Amino acid sequence: MRRLIVIFLIGILSFFVAIATNAQNFVPPTQLHLTYPPLQHKTTSDRLFFIGTAPKDGKVSINGNPIERSDAGHFAPSLPLAFGENKFEIKYVDATGDRRNERQINVKVLRESRITLPPKDIGFIQDSLFPTVDIARQPNERICFDAIATPNATALVRIGDREIPLLPRRRNIQLPPNSSVLTGNNEATSESPSGYFRGCTTFETASKLGQPEYEMRIKDQSGDRVIKQKATGKVEILSSQNIQIAEVTAIAADARTGASTDFSRLTPLPKGVKDVVTGFQGDWLRLDYGGWVRKSMTKLQPAETPPPSIVRSINTKRVVNQADNPNNVWTEVTIPLEVPVPFAITQGDRLFTLTLYNVTAQTDTILIDPDSIINKLDWVQTEPNKVTYTISLKPKQQWGYKVRYQGTNLILSLKHPPILKAASDISQPLQGVKILIDAGHGSDQDLGARGPTGYPEKDVTLITSKLFQTELQNRGAKVSMTRTDDADILLEPRVAQIDREEPTLAISIHYNALPDHGDAINTSGVGAFWYNPQAQDFAKFINTYLSKKLNRRDYGVYWNNLALVRPTTAPSVLLELGFMINPVEFEWIIDPQQQNLLAKTLADGVTEWILNAAK
Repeated sequence: MRRLIVIFLIGILSFFVAIATNAQNFVPPTQLHLTYPPLQHKTTSDRLFFIGTAPKDGKVSINGNPIERSDAGHFAPSLPLAFGENKFEIKYVDATGDRRNERQINVKVLRESRITLPPKDIGFIQDSLFPTVDIARQPNERICFDAIATPNATALVRIGDREIPLLPRRRNIQLPPNSSVLTGNNEATSESPSGYFRGCTTFETASKLGQPEYEMRIKDQSGDRVIKQKATGKVEILSSQNIQIAEVTAIAADARTGASTDFSRLTPLPKGVKDVVTGFQGDWLRLDYGGWVRKSMTKLQPAETPPPSIVRSINTKRVVNQADNPNNVWTEVTIPLEVPVPFAITQGDRLFTLTLYNVTAQTDTILIDPDSIINKLDWVQTEPNKVTYTISLKPKQQWGYKVRYQGTNLILSLKHPPILKAASDISQPLQGVKILIDAGHGSDQDLGARGPTGYPEKDVTLITSKLFQTELQNRGAKVSMTRTDDADILLEPRVAQIDREEPTLAISIHYNALPDHGDAINTSGVGAFWYNPQAQDFAKFINTYLSKKLNRRDYGVYWNNLALVRPTTAPSVLLELGFMINPVEFEWIIDPQQQNLLAKTLADGVTEWILNAAK
């Protein structure tokens, strides 16, 4: 399950776990073979692709209907699904019609509803009763109570001394999953579900209200029936007299816009940050500045509200972090504070913006080191307890940043452009440049996407990465690899290696797949993913460069919340160099001659971009 979640965060929503394959000894199938779906499959999609292969001299049908195949014999048709169980019979007959050579595969696919359906009997859906975990909110903060119950019932909720009517929700807007952007079907849909109820209210005073009790009334053949059921979570209204302070104890706390990993990321909070707790939900704490963090990443202590910190003078200086790497040069901005406060970071063209919360400015003096990459530093008190610093940078391209607290001093480090040595040896234009290559996936535990024959993505990413490594080294670059064999490496150590080595560029190599509702036959091409704005220009450049030079379809450039593109110490991108599940493009992907051409073109593109961006 951990692997499936990891693969989903990488944006390759596929099907990798059907049968573990020892790809180092991979032998292409000689008979009818189905890579995806597994023989028993569940989905909420209204259609599903069937990816596989069979000897090209013959015919393949699904439920008696012939399907198209590539010249190599591969197939990937998308077929509609009805709600409930769908049965598919995939049959191969060779060109001679000899029944002894027939092969058949039977698949059962269960299509489930995207939304929770009301109970078939009279009552509530237990997991629908809000809250499912203990929560705390501020006085006068609006709280909405939800339930899914028998349609046409009358419902209410009792909590404290309140009795809150629950009204039927006539329309339920269903947002598409984030993966829908990858298939071009990113539209909200409106449904009219029966049995969805909601009621909202506020509570003025601090109190431990306990578990809400839900009640529904409905008439049946025996007369009026009353069903009562309590939510599993409790509700508390926090007191302004009993304030708690959360201090971040993790190296970096993952801050979110809401109380789960389903919500979007905010700027991570480094160790030492302190802020008032204004609410909680399960294992998540809401801090006064607006972000939610896991309780396990903090320690709580009762305290009075800390006064907003004063910020006065600010200074900058040029530092070299690694003596053996002359390109590891940074500008450090030091902001002395009375208490480590939360902050947010945004990047723009030649602009770096740092917003501090719970801060009041008394700044009269700022020192900018002439050897730094800072052109100008401005500040403005945008709100009574919020100060925004706007840093104007000399270079046109941002190369990385990191931030930490040293005691109560906030240290912001901005990376200098690489120093190129092309003038001394034009045959090695990347001298002095360090590039990290991540070959996606690895081991029998993490195959990645698989092609029609079952060939795994993890093998071809390693082949491409090694060829790419050689091409970059031939151009003078120092290259670091996250893996050089079929190792099982999780995402965390790959990310940690980027942060530890602080390369000029970090590039993660992958090949693509699609979620169930995608079109495997008609979707192809190269794509690029970025997260921090400092990586956007390279992502756009290299994707366009590859598609034009190699005459490949341009799948697109996407902002995406992926682990391998989140590091801030270098522009980091993830490249999807083709679709493993596309029957025709798969043959291009595994062609050794094309793999060599791809690696050379990649290295040419990296070289051109760095030479231009570092000017």
